[in-house]
Amino acid sequence: MITKRFALLWTALLLSFSVLHAEVKPNTLFCNNMVLQRNIEVPIWGSADEGEKVTINFAGQMLSTTAKNGKWSVKLHPLKAGGPYTMTIKGTNTITIENILVGEVWLCSGQSNMERQLGPRKGQPLIHNWEAEAADGINYPQIREFAVAHNASEVELTNVEGKWTVCDSVTCKEFSAVGYFFAKALYQKLKIPIGIIHSSVGGTAANKWISRAATEANPELKSIITGYEGSVKRYPKQLEEYKQNESALLAKYEEEVKAAKLANLPRPRKPSPPVDPAKSGNCGGLFHAMIAPLIPYAIKGVVWYQGETDSHNAKMYFPTFTALMADWRKRWAEGDFPFLFVQIAPNEKNAPEVREAQVLAFQKTPNTAMVVITDCVDSTFDRHPPFKKPVGERLALAARAVAYQEKLVFMGPVFKAIKIEGEKAVISFANAENGLMKKDGAIIGFSIAGKDKQFVPATAEIKGKTVVVTAKEVEKPAYVRFGFETKPVTNLYNKEGLPASPFRTDTE
Repeated sequence: MITKRFALLWTALLLSFSVLHAEVKPNTLFCNNMVLQRNIEVPIWGSADEGEKVTINFAGQMLSTTAKNGKWSVKLHPLKAGGPYTMTIKGTNTITIENILVGEVWLCSGQSNMERQLGPRKGQPLIHNWEAEAADGINYPQIREFAVAHNASEVELTNVEGKWTVCDSVTCKEFSAVGYFFAKALYQKLKIPIGIIHSSVGGTAANKWISRAATEANPELKSIITGYEGSVKRYPKQLEEYKQNESALLAKYEEEVKAAKLANLPRPRKPSPPVDPAKSGNCGGLFHAMIAPLIPYAIKGVVWYQGETDSHNAKMYFPTFTALMADWRKRWAEGDFPFLFVQIAPNEKNAPEVREAQVLAFQKTPNTAMVVITDCVDSTFDRHPPFKKPVGERLALAARAVAYQEKLVFMGPVFKAIKIEGEKAVISFANAENGLMKKDGAIIGFSIAGKDKQFVPATAEIKGKTVVVTAKEVEKPAYVRFGFETKPVTNLYNKEGLPASPFRTDTE
């Protein structure tokens, strides 16, 4: 009896395993409530048994393929905006995916200022007017977000954890605030479904978001590889030293906690083991785990908000960021898709050289736009500014011009040239075709210097499409700076109300 029962159980387990093994499965991106990109071919892919026939039925299209090496993929012909639709994927089993929309899909990535959700987050200021903005979310069910779970890997993965979530007054509280405001502004203009794939991690350097292969192939990024390999070699010794000293470190920490409490000071940081470089996301680890699995999901473009963590090594930001854009575009194979990014906000730790590198990246990279947010901070210059709505709306304005070819001014003034006329320095700008304007009194933020580069505060006056800069102390000016500091305070805009980007002319 026991033998017979065992045989039946074993047979049932074998059949169960066989059925499980044979199931056709779509990539995790393809699930209920998803948004597919309109007007281009749309890849759909997944896994199945070797040689298994897989058939996809969607919006009047029926496509079939055969799994090879456990994988299958098809490309839907270009789709028109609309929905909701249902998709069936059939192999030895049938998968049904419901409530699908077709519209515009944007990938939103970067670090904490992209990651920050609309609702409250401990340790960060509340998003301005967040409760009213969240309540309005009920009106935008055609906005959906796929939030990619945090992960890092030394090798490229094929799947991510996440799901598509329909926007309403509750769910939007967990959406990326910048992504939500971007999608909302875009939806209000286009009146078609908007999907955002949100893949970001706070406190991450740009090198973590470039593939290891692209980093190794770029001579300018050699120091990233060298630094990473060095950290991998040092890690075992660092871990061992921590283990040996852990008891003493924790005892010291407890004493510091008591002292901080008595002095009413912030609680000190608790000692912790060194982070394993292989699990930190460095040198492409975040790309491998959180970007590579998204490829080749059809997208319209990328919205990027990152740069703060790179301030400690600002000189590397331009080659790193431009390599990142080139890498993503190459891997997606959709051409030079729009890449819209946010210039880092004023903060005492945010190096002006990073903003300078971002301007250069915009100028040197086609089909990009840069959003300046010097006016989107509060009086504390918090590293996580609470004014996310204008950031998202300016990104949407840029998208309308770069991605959807609207004829409009989509960026604030960017330094173009300096002309010395006696004791005056005349500054001209791009994106000021309709003129310049100031807000709240005299123009602030300018400084001027002679050949000695001893900068002093300057008087600035708008003259048509230029700004004339002078200072009594400088009879023979040579250089001008505008907002070139960690916490710039400026009030120069173009007539469209978009702020001017900080700059310096003393770069030689």
